[in-house]
Amino acid sequence: MFLHQTRLEKEENPQEASARSHLPRAFPATSGKQQQTICSLLQIRTGLVLVRNPHLDLMEEDVLYHLDLGTKTHNLPAMFGDIKFVCVGGSPNRMRAFAQFMRRELGLAGAGEDVADICAGSDRYAMYRAGPVLSISHGMGIPSISIMLHELIKLLHHAKCRDVTIIRIGTSGGLGIEAGSVVITDTAVDSSFRPRFEQVVLDDVVVRSTELDKDLAEELLTCSRDIPDFPTLIGHTMCTYDFYEGQGRLDGALCSFSSEKKLEYLRRAYEAGVRNIEMESTAFAALCGLCGLKAAVVCVALLDRLQGDQIRASHEVLWEYQQRPQRLIAAFIRKRLGLVRTD
Repeated sequence: MFLHQTRLEKEENPQEASARSHLPRAFPATSGKQQQTICSLLQIRTGLVLVRNPHLDLMEEDVLYHLDLGTKTHNLPAMFGDIKFVCVGGSPNRMRAFAQFMRRELGLAGAGEDVADICAGSDRYAMYRAGPVLSISHGMGIPSISIMLHELIKLLHHAKCRDVTIIRIGTSGGLGIEAGSVVITDTAVDSSFRPRFEQVVLDDVVVRSTELDKDLAEELLTCSRDIPDFPTLIGHTMCTYDFYEGQGRLDGALCSFSSEKKLEYLRRAYEAGVRNIEMESTAFAALCGLCGLKAAVVCVALLDRLQGDQIRASHEVLWEYQQRPQRLIAAFIRKRLGLVRTD
């Protein structure tokens, strides 16, 4: 209902101004882990979403181009200021369905109706609301989720959201676990099983931590015990830049290794604690951590990669698998909001 409201109000109440005064845009030269600790302390103190860019203060307007939103064209605090949970996933249709599911789970008015795409003016991402829950698609792979996260984090910052929890829900390839298992990530690792995200910034390689909120992971695991019809576990998630060769698949258009080398690599990953493989978690963990957001990754395994490469389950089975992370997150959000199911 707020899509056509214009211009962000400039006034802040004294409490907000005091809180914002403790949020430095740029940090002194410290290690990535020290910076994340500073961010965590500031986020705990204020509850606000941090941005780490001194140039934003100099901008008269911030256009969130890929979301079709902006600080002058939309009243972001009015539209999003009460958001407490952000759930992101690859597919626009899946995130639309999740928003509809959350409306039913939270007992919201109009639960049986369609949901409006807040980013309808853009064909890059889709965004939906269900009360205090924002549901957003991020596409496939690190570049796509990175663009979305930059603009999403700025959106939450401009909207003055407080105490936000962000969760990536999606699908993955399992490793040594049965198809349909749900993996809650404790640490996202790269293709060499290291908890780090490397990005080239100008001509420097910047390395960032990929640790996720351990307390949040344990809270999600506790919630899973009330949903006994599928297995849920905590483990490392390996993030790759590719679906085929990067994940050791033998069925791509290119393959430069043997089936023996593939299995040897995947077994080493399993021994290093990896329980599933996808293509977004390291960037997600790094960006959220640096901006002080409590974050989690919850993905269902569509197959066990130690048993094969191709996904052969029926559409009906895959559809039910994809509901599993959504059911877990719905239970978590209901619990956080103090809602008790009566059915």
